Amino acid sequence: MKWIIAENGGAEAGELARALGVSPPVGRVLWARGIRDAEAARKFMAPSAADLHDPYLLKGMSEAAPRLALAIKQKEPILLYGDYDVDGTSALVVLKKVIDLAGGVATCFVPHRLRDGYGMKSEVVQDAAAQGVRLIVSVDTGIRANDVVQCAKELGIDVIVTDHHLPETAAELPPALAVLNPNRRDCDYPEKNLCGAGVALKLVDALMRELGWPTARREKLVDSLLKIVAIATVADVVPLTGENRVIVKRGLEGLREVANPGLRALLDVADIERGAAPTARQVGFQIAPRINAAGRMASASDVVELFTTSDQARALELAQQLDGLNKDRRQTEDDIRQEILKQCLAQPVNDDDFALVFAGEGWHRGVVGIVASRVVAKYHRPVFVLGIENGMATGSGRSIRQFHLLEALETMPELFTKFGGHHQAAGLTLTADRIEEFRARFREHASAKLTVDDFEPEIEVDSEITFDEISDASVAELLRLAPFGMGNPAPVFVARGAAVAGVEIKSEKHVFGRLSHGGKLLRVKAWDFAQKAAAFTPGASVDVVVQFEDDAYSAKRGYAPWQTMLLDYALLEFRPKG
Repeated sequence: MKWIIAENGGAEAGELARALGVSPPVGRVLWARGIRDAEAARKFMAPSAADLHDPYLLKGMSEAAPRLALAIKQKEPILLYGDYDVDGTSALVVLKKVIDLAGGVATCFVPHRLRDGYGMKSEVVQDAAAQGVRLIVSVDTGIRANDVVQCAKELGIDVIVTDHHLPETAAELPPALAVLNPNRRDCDYPEKNLCGAGVALKLVDALMRELGWPTARREKLVDSLLKIVAIATVADVVPLTGENRVIVKRGLEGLREVANPGLRALLDVADIERGAAPTARQVGFQIAPRINAAGRMASASDVVELFTTSDQARALELAQQLDGLNKDRRQTEDDIRQEILKQCLAQPVNDDDFALVFAGEGWHRGVVGIVASRVVAKYHRPVFVLGIENGMATGSGRSIRQFHLLEALETMPELFTKFGGHHQAAGLTLTADRIEEFRARFREHASAKLTVDDFEPEIEVDSEITFDEISDASVAELLRLAPFGMGNPAPVFVARGAAVAGVEIKSEKHVFGRLSHGGKLLRVKAWDFAQKAAAFTPGASVDVVVQFEDDAYSAKRGYAPWQTMLLDYALLEFRPKG
């Protein structure tokens, strides 16, 4: 991999560490990430609820919150129109819980991924109008649903759009009563990277103020809701900086104690130890996939029921269903991934393939986005994976840092019946007979934006580190910089001139090694690394890229509560023993 090593800050980074009373590696990491003021660093390491922004800073909130409060007071039927992923279902739950507590009357509509597809539909609005609904609140969707919102308006329904996806232009916002979206071009909200559940949290915070709830009650409920909003924030892969960091750090800490029957059952089936705060990594790999499995493989309405039921037996039943669906999802995902790998063996990917599009009849649309992520990780270039059914191709794309996926789709909108997304993730639908045209134009656009050098995987390194700087205390301080994820990855270090003292290969793919330097020994682990470790043998002198992780299992056995993960190495020389 290409090592991109940040500036170390020199004496100024050392002064920052001394001002904070932390070890030098922590100071260098903070400096490398642009946190160079002691007060800012203290707030970063220990964010509080006071760091959450005023919800009325969101443009449109002064119209949205009073209208929702009025609907609740007058017992108007309210429709909450959501999305089927973790973010969308979590946002629905946040709104539903507060509206129910306030005595309102709200029902939820969660689209079925295969039957309804993504986004708002006029038919749903028409059905709602027939049932007497006069207020619709969209969550994690709606920013490009201009025609649907206009349909609602013509039927006498007010719409509050809450979303975080990118709008087309400021002039083309949906004709809603209010549009709450920090990414509106005319919105000055300080945190542009809120997920859909984060925007919903802002709406209910303002709603409680409109209803005149005491400050203590409002703050207690917001703090409780941070648990599920934290899960959604991690799952939606938004930057864990700024206000998102406050949400996730406090929310994950709150998951040490969980009263909600559904959330408790979900944590149990995900093997999250009771009394422990899950890490963002555990959310991303153990909790969120089980929530997402409902929307991918069945109906995401089960997730809303899971988090709103007070019946412990029903909660456990639903959590176990999600666990089973997640196992089915993994198998389906693996089947598609194997088909793609076979295609790549038959026609190898080369330097002329600046972007990749794979399509297959019957590929499950619920998992193609995950598969696209796996293919990007392998080939490090933009990828779309499409499932074909009844002459239509629907799928998802994932990208690399250097390539804006949504901007690419916006250069060829006439190809699609619908599309949308972000910088590094997008979805689309088109007729199957246009796949080849899309593949050619997508590849051509990528070739104008990327170079062959962009295909080389990168690893961003925060700082160099010496073995003398690695201790239980310094690693504990580094781990306090969590939660780690997009925008705030776990710190990465280069250690220079280490000697490989021993290597063991387990299960024919995992590497367990021992490194020595200056008389100090460091144990390292690397998963699925055996094929890359040909020169990583006893007697070799190497520079290594490492990262530290919590290791609760090791701590229970009386060893250090952390482990060192080997990410990459560079061979300096080989000195055979004797």
